[in-house]
Amino acid sequence: MDKWPKDVGILALELYIPSLYVDQAELEDYDGVSSGKYTIGLGQQKMGFCTDREDINSLCLTVVQKLMENYNIKPQDIGRLEVGTETIIDKSKSVKTVLMQLFEPFGVTDIEGVDTTNACYGGTAALINAISWIESSYWNGRYALVVTADIAVYAKGSARPTGGAGSVAMLLGPNAPLVFDRGLRATYVKHAYDFYKPDLTSEYPVVDGKLSIQCYLSALDICYGLYKKKVVEKQNTTVNLNEFDAVIFHTPYCKLVQKSVGRLAFNDFLDNSDNYPELEKFKKVKLEESYFDRDVEKAFVQASKEAFTKKTQPSLLMAAQVGNMYTSSLYGGLVSLLINKKPSELIGNKIVLFSYGSGLAASMFSITVNNNSDSLQNIITNLNDIKTRLEQRQKIEPKKFEASLELRQETSHKAPYEPVSSIDSFFPGTYYLVKVDEMFRRFYNRVPLLTNGYS
Repeated sequence: MDKWPKDVGILALELYIPSLYVDQAELEDYDGVSSGKYTIGLGQQKMGFCTDREDINSLCLTVVQKLMENYNIKPQDIGRLEVGTETIIDKSKSVKTVLMQLFEPFGVTDIEGVDTTNACYGGTAALINAISWIESSYWNGRYALVVTADIAVYAKGSARPTGGAGSVAMLLGPNAPLVFDRGLRATYVKHAYDFYKPDLTSEYPVVDGKLSIQCYLSALDICYGLYKKKVVEKQNTTVNLNEFDAVIFHTPYCKLVQKSVGRLAFNDFLDNSDNYPELEKFKKVKLEESYFDRDVEKAFVQASKEAFTKKTQPSLLMAAQVGNMYTSSLYGGLVSLLINKKPSELIGNKIVLFSYGSGLAASMFSITVNNNSDSLQNIITNLNDIKTRLEQRQKIEPKKFEASLELRQETSHKAPYEPVSSIDSFFPGTYYLVKVDEMFRRFYNRVPLLTNGYS
């Protein structure tokens, strides 16, 4: 135990978002639904999406290459590389092997890791694997690189506005500014058909909306209870929502996250009703019977409103502006938090993260922001252009957005195929699909970089 590397955590972060988006208010009008259904009911503002020029490989190539460039990381510095994704374009060949094109020219092929898949949880599973590697006898002193990426698209209907796309890359190692709290991780895994993709010829999932919400909330309850138990075991102290400086969630849509903060408050109340004495009438309500209890939901969302505004809302920028990035969603929340805070506001913070993937797998774990202001400032500085990139995206009218998704559906497994969409709006440094040959082999090119990167 004494030989464990010290302060294992995140040393570098990079995020990629598509250059195209559809406005959710315009989508409401186009879909003929009531005004506010997506923007207020779901809490979504804009939704990023990909044309036939981008796939899971290109998203991962872009974010990995940008992280390496922005942080001056040499290929030989990486000893493990894992990808978490549910956007599958090959039933055998991993995205990680495609990313090796960035390392092979430098003679670097001794890099462990492949892909991990379980809905929106795959990125967290890859992260856990990477942490375990660094803290094992197999660690060789090099960094681990974890890539979370997905293209979230749905068939036309009520679920479509909860789509999105993006990728996040995280460089892991010791002496990090964002340190994973050792031993404080709670996991819950069970069998459920709440969201799944049985049709391998389609990008669209099968979704049981009501069951999905119930599974998410029940996983949150169980993980939170187990996390609090581990805090008692490891630190001989109790913990509740008030003890956390930030709480970040996997975000299918923003409104669910606001309800989830209320759910944590409800858990705290049931553990100790003194936390919310004005809500004494709910003391006999059972967790497993309250998933769709509107009175409980409304009361505890209201009671936790200040906590949501302070601890969670700063992490929802990407979710509101880009949408659900599946495996990247949770880590897009971490990026959002970092770019909405000053380093001085973050140092010493305790950040709790809840990861959920349908099917289902979930974990709750925490990060402590180390007093390493230079390293933290370096991360934030490298993420500073994200708000600019959000503003530089091109808005696409709903009719063209719908046509683009139809084109993806028709061609996502077609060979040979040459994409027809324009790359004119793409950010500098973006990888894009050039063609798929008759043997289903994919070829990529890269938009040239400007001297200052994306901008």
